[in-house]
Amino acid sequence: MAGGLDDVIAAETVLSDVDGAAGRLVIRGHALSEIAGSWTFEQVLALLFDGFFTDLPDEAALRRALGEARVEVGHGIAPLLPELAALGPFDGMRAGVALLPDGAGLGDALRLIAAPAVLLPAIVRLQAGQATIAPDADLPHAADMIRMLTDEASGPKVAALETYLATVCDHGLNASTFAARVVASTGAGLMSCALAALSALKGPLHGGAPGPVIEMLDAIAQAGDARGWLTDLVRSGGRIMGFGHRIYRVRDPRADALKAAVRRLAGSAGDARLRFAEEVERTALGVLRAHKPGRVLQTNVEFYTALLLEAVGFPPDAFTAVFAAGRMTGWLAHAREQALTGRLIRPRSSYIGPQTDLAA
Repeated sequence: MAGGLDDVIAAETVLSDVDGAAGRLVIRGHALSEIAGSWTFEQVLALLFDGFFTDLPDEAALRRALGEARVEVGHGIAPLLPELAALGPFDGMRAGVALLPDGAGLGDALRLIAAPAVLLPAIVRLQAGQATIAPDADLPHAADMIRMLTDEASGPKVAALETYLATVCDHGLNASTFAARVVASTGAGLMSCALAALSALKGPLHGGAPGPVIEMLDAIAQAGDARGWLTDLVRSGGRIMGFGHRIYRVRDPRADALKAAVRRLAGSAGDARLRFAEEVERTALGVLRAHKPGRVLQTNVEFYTALLLEAVGFPPDAFTAVFAAGRMTGWLAHAREQALTGRLIRPRSSYIGPQTDLAA
């Protein structure tokens, strides 16, 4: 058996198809290139939830219901925000999610999607010494998230965040999604599934790299020598953040979607940051080819995630939590898909410990 369950088929799904050899991601029959930058968050949500909730409304009603869920969550957690903010963006958001009801209905799912969108801007603002901003049910999801973070629904920033949320909405049976499906298979509610997924995502081997990308870019800028800095890092056994993926043997298609979004977002100040990042990307790929010729290490989703989330106003320590805000839709869709099978996930283990002579 392959370590880490590589190549083991653990579920059948209609939600996403990840072709690592071709560098292709399909979301319910739609190529990522078709969705990212063109679809609203609510359209993506409706696509992922279709068939998993009997009372799923049309897109306009779904947008309104999600807005009302943000208001409901915001009102419920407002008194607890100082304590949640003290935990930091990810742990504070996860603790807030844990306070939600553990049901299996559409309303439960919408509250779980609403929670990160409300909690993260509030925690970031409180940590910066700013007052929180209450949700507005009349705004689209991405626009309200940006407004709660920056106090204005800037068109370019909203479009960039909407692209990001769509790009990361689902990605096959990764560690956090598998955790959600395992919990769903026991008959637990959606909040329990979301908590399992969030806890899996927190591990640095799964969701912890976008923040360090910013630290790497800043260190390279300070050193003034990208090739020398990156070469020293690789020779010392370090990892270049934002490069390489467990599945993709070619370039991660999500990196291209987010790079295009960053280019659309970049203004006069952002252009210099983007040009610098692109130069670091080219240099890093060259260093990796030279020093790790036997490995395929291409740009992954984390590299341009860091640039995009920095540009829309999130600090690096919130990046993984913002990822969760986008992936929550996929987690919940997978949880519902698994629950509808009625089958408990119960793999076997192979015992390799010491043996006891039972015949003695």
